[in-house]
Amino acid sequence: MAGFPDSSNGTSRTTPGNIRSKKRSTRVDLTPMVDLAFLLITFFMLATTLAKPHIMALVMPEKEKDASIELPQSKVLTILLGAGNKVYWYEGIENAALDSTDYSASGLRQVILEKMKRVQAKWGLDTYTDVKSLEEKTGSHLNVIIKPTRASSFQNLVDALDEMAVCRVRYYVLLDISPQEEAFIAAPSEGLRFTTKQQLEAALR
Repeated sequence: MAGFPDSSNGTSRTTPGNIRSKKRSTRVDLTPMVDLAFLLITFFMLATTLAKPHIMALVMPEKEKDASIELPQSKVLTILLGAGNKVYWYEGIENAALDSTDYSASGLRQVILEKMKRVQAKWGLDTYTDVKSLEEKTGSHLNVIIKPTRASSFQNLVDALDEMAVCRVRYYVLLDISPQEEAFIAAPSEGLRFTTKQQLEAALR
């Protein structure tokens, strides 16, 4: 059995099981960590590029007292944005036949491009002056009327406007859908009971 010297009298004394270690409290100073966190947050805020909203610029014409323009029916394509990502379309007014497609490249885009070919074959190309470059350019005479239904979504309208930009449609307008066209979607076999006068009145509302 081991003995330990006693400082009081110089003799050894056995103290089995009485050896105690001094306990020290453990404390971590987190102040530098807080400073480092704020420095990192400041660095990432200054170095990171914040997400920018994607917007589509639309050049709206100036409102005039008499903005009605009569167009030949062969130049007009009407697009009705329906429910379930479905697009209805028809040409002209008299003896109009309703057809449907989707927003894919082989859907609405193909419909617009084919209509452009028919318009160009009959009316040629439209010569105009570019607003930015002031250069003489040529484009299609096609006029597209876009009419969203209540069942369509905002994304459907954005997709339709994207197709106008992709196909370089110069003339297009957004109008409210008429009751006659809603009935046309519900019963295409009954035909479109929408006269030219009614369409003009609906466009000027």
